[in-house]
Amino acid sequence: MVVITLQRNKCIGCNYCVELAPKQFQMSKKDGKSVLLHAVDKKGFFTLKSNEEAILDDCENASKACPVKIIDVKSV
Repeated sequence: MVVITLQRNKCIGCNYCVELAPKQFQMSKKDGKSVLLHAVDKKGFFTLKSNEEAILDDCENASKACPVKIIDVKSV
């Protein structure tokens, strides 16, 4: 299982996550910040749990590219 967490309120809208993992992230037209698709919000932490191991590499690359380090990716 892959667990991805996004601290959306700290997003600066650089768009790297969307470029590297477009199936998991998109930019909001309302505020220009990243949106983790199909995620659950708990106090500003958006979390997606997926059994799709294929998304791991793209999400790890997005996490590494994020200049404000607000994307956490774990394989459990």
